[in-house]
Amino acid sequence: MMKHYILNLNPTAKHEWDRCILREPLTAKRPDIAKLIAEAVGTDTGSYLVSVNIEVQVLEQAAIPQSEQLSLPFSEVNIPSQLREAA
Repeated sequence: MMKHYILNLNPTAKHEWDRCILREPLTAKRPDIAKLIAEAVGTDTGSYLVSVNIEVQVLEQAAIPQSEQLSLPFSEVNIPSQLREAA
């Protein structure tokens, strides 16, 4: 079974649960790994010893900007003398 997820890593997140987030790309829901394993095992009642292989391949990396707000430098504004006199 091949599944694709988006992994967000933010070691400086305010809350522990926001530091490592795994989500489905289309729904943005967090996957239920136990449910995925149960689907692979089948529907028979019982206890199972399972082996799970997780192979991770980074398909693409999107950098997140350091700051959420953009700061634009403002240059000095020269107001013409005619406008200053009118004010």
